[in-house]
Amino acid sequence: MPAEFNPQMTPPYSLQAEQSVLGSILIDPDKFKDVVLQLVESDFMIELHREMFSAMNALSFDQSRQIDPVTLTNILVERGVADEQKCRESIMAILNATPSAANLNDYVNIVKEKSLRRRLLDVSEQIHTTALDESDSVYTALERAEQLVYGISDSQKNNDLIDIKTLLYKTHDNLVELSKDPEKYRGVMTHFSGLDGILFGMNKGDLIIVGARPAMGKTSFVLNIAENAAYKGKKTVCIFSLEMSGEELVKRMLSTEACIPSTVLRSGNLTAQDWNKLGMAASKLAECNIYIDGTTESTVSRIKAKLNRIKGLKSNGLVIIDYLQLMQDPNEKRNGRTAEVSAISRNLKIMAKELEVPVICCSQLNRELEKTKEKMPTMADLRESGSIEQDADAVLLLYRPDYYDQKQDQQNRAQVIVAKNRHGSTGTVEMAWDPQFTKFSELSNIEEQN
Repeated sequence: MPAEFNPQMTPPYSLQAEQSVLGSILIDPDKFKDVVLQLVESDFMIELHREMFSAMNALSFDQSRQIDPVTLTNILVERGVADEQKCRESIMAILNATPSAANLNDYVNIVKEKSLRRRLLDVSEQIHTTALDESDSVYTALERAEQLVYGISDSQKNNDLIDIKTLLYKTHDNLVELSKDPEKYRGVMTHFSGLDGILFGMNKGDLIIVGARPAMGKTSFVLNIAENAAYKGKKTVCIFSLEMSGEELVKRMLSTEACIPSTVLRSGNLTAQDWNKLGMAASKLAECNIYIDGTTESTVSRIKAKLNRIKGLKSNGLVIIDYLQLMQDPNEKRNGRTAEVSAISRNLKIMAKELEVPVICCSQLNRELEKTKEKMPTMADLRESGSIEQDADAVLLLYRPDYYDQKQDQQNRAQVIVAKNRHGSTGTVEMAWDPQFTKFSELSNIEEQN
């Protein structure tokens, strides 16, 4: 059995702050509607104070009664919290301990702070117990610890209903800023004009799924976007590759940028001209703010923990994950792979919103696609899809006709099918594909060169 955790300290709380919150509400009952948006019953350490806050909440829904010492005493007695005399004495003690209702916000903040500290201690105890329980792997323990800690911070996010007038003012201000500098506020661009013309940039909080069968160029496509966003768009880009090492990804990027076949880089047989081109490509990539993680096993919480350490990412970055089916969610593993993948996609969407960045995630397509006559991918082909298409703001499907038919007239051509676009229209973007350098290009640029 794991050893028991004993912090050997009194849980933090402020008796006077708890009394002053309740006393301020009794003095000015209209304040309760503001307090209830910031505190819940469990934020109070004293059991009687929790019962009083719960009773006040019940009274606030009863239009026939007001929150005052008499009604509060009555409901506490009805609930069997204490007898009438004790309730009256406790309420009087609270009123006498309340200096003024004018500082209610300060009292609320103190109660909330002490509550968070208690929750942190509780989580510490759970982490201690989990760490000593060797029936699970250490990675499962780490996952659990991260979720517990993030659970505290996530609970503090403001989820209040917002009046439409406030949203109208905010929307108006955003439109004014957008009109002044469209490029700055348009979101992260792929810098493929045809694709950007449909997507209008990848917005903060967007989850973009890039789906394709193996060998269609998913990794190359997202790496091309990563380099464009980092170099041309000056964005901070974080790439998580669960299939390839960081060195392998960089070799691909160098091959694409220097126009040196990847086979040459793998063999090491570089000419003097190759070394010159490689040096220029490396100098260009070195200017990019790109971070690469080649960890082969990963979960959303681990990725999120790493991203939280990257400066300049929030609101000005892009996250790329290659690919979804290689990710894990220990909490959903027992419910089957489809449920696990669905949980991963949902958590990726939540992560994108919290970090205020677009997240591009590659996804495999089902083998059944190969049995169809046209072999043209659709959203229904997303492997272990579950809720992937529901969570995604955009779904891009890659298709190369020459992969299936070498004789047809569309050699080295690719189609990016925008199968879903929550912010606009759908459509298909024709692009050029260079297999030698694993590079996607604007088809119009290639045609102009020819």
